[in-house]
Amino acid sequence: MDSTLNAHDKPVGEVFTSDKDEVKASSRAPSFNDEKLAYYHGKDEGEGSDIGEVFAEGPRLIDLGEDGKERPIETDADYSLRLLSLEDDPSLPIFTFRMWFLSLGLACFGAVLGQIFYFRPQTVSVSQLFLQIISFLLGKAMEEVIPGPGVTVGFMKARLTIPDNRFWRFLNPGPFNIKEHVAITIMASTASSSALAISIFAAQDLYYNVRPNAAVGIFTLIGSQLIGYGMAGIMRNILVYPTFAVYPQLMPTAQLFDALHRGQAAIMQKKRLKFFWFIFIGIFVWEWFPEYIAPTLTGISIFCLANQKSAWFTRIFGGAAGNEGLGAFALCLDWAYVGAGGGSIGALFTPLSTQLSLYGGCAVCMIAFCACYASNTWNTQNFPFLTQLLYSQNGTEYDQLSILNDDFTLNAEKLAQQGLPWYAASQLLFKVSRTMYIGAAVTHFFIWHSRTVYDIVMKSKNQECDDPHYQKMKVYKEISNWWYLAIFVGTTAMALGTTYGAKSGLPWWGLFVALIFAWMFVPIIGTLYATVGYAPSIENMVQMLGGALIPGKPVANMYFTMYGYNPVGQSLALLQDLKLGQYTKLPPRVTFTVQVIGTIIGGLLNFVIMKTVISAQRDVLRDVQGTNVWSGQQVQSYNSAAIAWGALGKPLYATGTRYGFVPYMLLAGLGFPIPFWLLHKKYPKFGFNYVFTPVLVAELGFLSVGINSSVFTSFCLAVFSQYYLRKYRATWFRKYNFLMSAALDGGTSVMVFVYTFAVGGGSGKVVPFPTWALNPVGNPDYCKRLT
Repeated sequence: MDSTLNAHDKPVGEVFTSDKDEVKASSRAPSFNDEKLAYYHGKDEGEGSDIGEVFAEGPRLIDLGEDGKERPIETDADYSLRLLSLEDDPSLPIFTFRMWFLSLGLACFGAVLGQIFYFRPQTVSVSQLFLQIISFLLGKAMEEVIPGPGVTVGFMKARLTIPDNRFWRFLNPGPFNIKEHVAITIMASTASSSALAISIFAAQDLYYNVRPNAAVGIFTLIGSQLIGYGMAGIMRNILVYPTFAVYPQLMPTAQLFDALHRGQAAIMQKKRLKFFWFIFIGIFVWEWFPEYIAPTLTGISIFCLANQKSAWFTRIFGGAAGNEGLGAFALCLDWAYVGAGGGSIGALFTPLSTQLSLYGGCAVCMIAFCACYASNTWNTQNFPFLTQLLYSQNGTEYDQLSILNDDFTLNAEKLAQQGLPWYAASQLLFKVSRTMYIGAAVTHFFIWHSRTVYDIVMKSKNQECDDPHYQKMKVYKEISNWWYLAIFVGTTAMALGTTYGAKSGLPWWGLFVALIFAWMFVPIIGTLYATVGYAPSIENMVQMLGGALIPGKPVANMYFTMYGYNPVGQSLALLQDLKLGQYTKLPPRVTFTVQVIGTIIGGLLNFVIMKTVISAQRDVLRDVQGTNVWSGQQVQSYNSAAIAWGALGKPLYATGTRYGFVPYMLLAGLGFPIPFWLLHKKYPKFGFNYVFTPVLVAELGFLSVGINSSVFTSFCLAVFSQYYLRKYRATWFRKYNFLMSAALDGGTSVMVFVYTFAVGGGSGKVVPFPTWALNPVGNPDYCKRLT
């Protein structure tokens, strides 16, 4: 059996614990070995023990195989019970001064920084792991600096013992605890990403001279960000509470919280902390080489070094420079590209079956891109090999604004004169793959997960969830579904008013169609995200639907996309945070509170910073090149997509036209998972259930953009970690693998942050490193320059 998480497993049975050091499992999944089962609760067996040493920070389940060695992590129950602690102390204070101070402070910091990054030429985001580590250091500092009850302080010649009362316990109740830390991290990370509505406001201001007033802008931001929370809350019985909803991407974060706060006196826990900080510091130092000193380390291509004059070698084996090549067999030593980068896919924590499905799609992607270019399919040799822009047939960039009226609606006569635009084959295949993905996700959900979801829903009517983490959370007050429903209704009313107040051109019925579409896909994509850790974007599909329903109106397409696509992403964010709260025992009402406050802070500061930057840098942001400090590339890209879909969507994809087959790929996607399902039914031991068809088809266009030199290295690391270590070094894998992932991603995030402001232009000045052998002029991997 492949030692990966099986996303098609059903939830496991209940596991009970007691206060004894050694605890028996009175009821559990039948897959566990009854005779070789050990369940430890806070017992430190010493450094020489392979069983108890890791469990000093809390109770966990471990399972021994017939050979007496620990069984690999395989099922959803393994993830939930063997990787994460069940320990909880409901008496720990949460709403303390340092929690509010650091939450609000880091939320403001993250919101401002994230919005500034949006207008930078470098594509940088504020990493949750960065905020997690910074908040821990600041929290520990406040623990030492702020006086607490019972502490004697001196001033001049007087000495005073701090009394034990509510005020001083609020200021400093004692050690900085895990629940304060989780709450701070969730609020700060929620506020730190630039809201999708910012792209719309910036595009309206820069290109359409439409400037919504502050009230309309802020309420649009808050409404569009919160509307998904109402959807997610209703789904939490299915996508948060049960064991099958694992969220494998949370393992590094959750294990880091465990390592920083639990079992500090245990020998093994001290070893794990030393391991984390050693890796963290090591990667921080190392990343200066591939990111700044020696960019060749971003993609070492033996093939390009052997032949530096072949365009085809660049297309196939290059990839260390943006939009240059597919990165086949390149060696990437830059964790900023190899690692998760704050995303849900990471070589060290995403289940192998998910990654093999992804890289299987990449292999087909390489073959398809090269075949289309070699055969000049869709005149693709007239355009760059990899590009996201629209072109005229002769290869010149398509002038999108020249086909619009003064009110930026489509002018049919001007379109007839200029003709329809062309895509490069790589970009067209990307759109085909993301269209197929929607159909594949729907079918995959119904044939693999619908019975599990149905059983959970039916069971919830008569029985409560038996997940051990959920059982531990019963001591905390839950949030009523009415709260979430009220948020959804209120934000829908807010959205209806602001779409007209912002002169969006989106009719009321268009808003409701977008929201219905989003509602449909929250359980479908949410199930995929919760089980295999992957949720490809549905943005292209929503844009296409908007273009068909409301043709000729690019601004209306922007708003339709925001309300059809953004709520799905926001729902997944809240569901993931609620699961993190369940894993770390943060009360649901606290999680909900910090999420909402973080969202509101982020919306307010996003809008203020956007208006400030546009006012000061308007001409630079409209310029195609921009400067080394400011760039409007993301606004330009979003506006181009809106014109392509909103203005040209119908004529470009109408049946019988050049790209008329693209919408029909939705039907092809609907049928794609069925053969694998039938093969699994006929040959259940061959592993066809590990082929995640939505992931496979979604990445048939994975390499259509950006730097691709990390793909082969990430694949090799995935096999090493998720197959070899998981199967043959199960104890080491459980103790260190996910902690190592957190250390590598966290150290890289801190380095990128320091680099951006020190020499990368974040402070207003770029300091380039001198040219040398590993920092050459042209492509860093020495491939022939194509663009």
